[in-house]
Amino acid sequence: MTQSSKRHPDTKMVPVPSTSIIPERDLGKLPVLECQHLGIDFGGLKAVDDFNITIGRTEIAGLIGPNGAGKTTVFNMLTKVYEPTRGTVMLNGIDMHGMDTVQANKQGIARTFQNIRLFSNMTVEDNVRIGLHNQIRYGMFSGILRAPSFWKKEKQQHEKALELLSIFDMQDLADVQAGSLPYGAQRRLEIVRALATNPSLLLLDEPAAGMNPHETEELMNNIIKIRDRFQIAILLIEHDMNLVMGICEGICVLNYGRIIAKGTATEIQQNPVVIEAYLGKQKKEAQEA
Repeated sequence: MTQSSKRHPDTKMVPVPSTSIIPERDLGKLPVLECQHLGIDFGGLKAVDDFNITIGRTEIAGLIGPNGAGKTTVFNMLTKVYEPTRGTVMLNGIDMHGMDTVQANKQGIARTFQNIRLFSNMTVEDNVRIGLHNQIRYGMFSGILRAPSFWKKEKQQHEKALELLSIFDMQDLADVQAGSLPYGAQRRLEIVRALATNPSLLLLDEPAAGMNPHETEELMNNIIKIRDRFQIAILLIEHDMNLVMGICEGICVLNYGRIIAKGTATEIQQNPVVIEAYLGKQKKEAQEA
């Protein structure tokens, strides 16, 4: 890891009553997310079992693990794509049981996807404005008649969309068709669209997938900028360990649907159970020999 990508060492992580850890700066504030004994079964398979995590209000947290560990399944439960079989999800102190995906988003959770899901035939700006739909409203008759209040709201949406696009210096691409963007730009646009819903918790599913080292470094800086600018929490799934260890303050490791370790970047890097999960027992023994 390069020195320039080490951004986490000054964060002091402290225990909270649930035995989880959060950044010291978030002590005394209601955690943005609390999961207790969360699990889901598909037939006789326990895809995720006894998943417990607490995320502070401005924490950048990581959820890592080998392929097939259940990470995206956790995201699907948090966003109510799947209804958990058991356990509790508290978002901003509100029990999410029974909510659907729209209600979960309005409660303050937004996500990107492992496989990009943009409206490819729409413009970059229109993709962002879709995310703004639950914030800027006007009446049906105002919209039909194109009343002054309608144009005022339209102007506000346009300005807000450009402001959000400026996070990634994409404002000049507002009129470009989303599907024609390079892969990395499409990844960034998906993050902007999620931010447009005004979340308190942003879930990023492999945001650096397909990016080159320069784009990944830029992404790391932008994730921190997003957290600082919007004062929100971010939970990311990622296989790029330079990114994870560089910006994640608390890290949770999942394997076969169960948590095998929690801790800071330094603790996770030195955890023999985590090393074995990633490398396998035989490779671990070979390394030690």
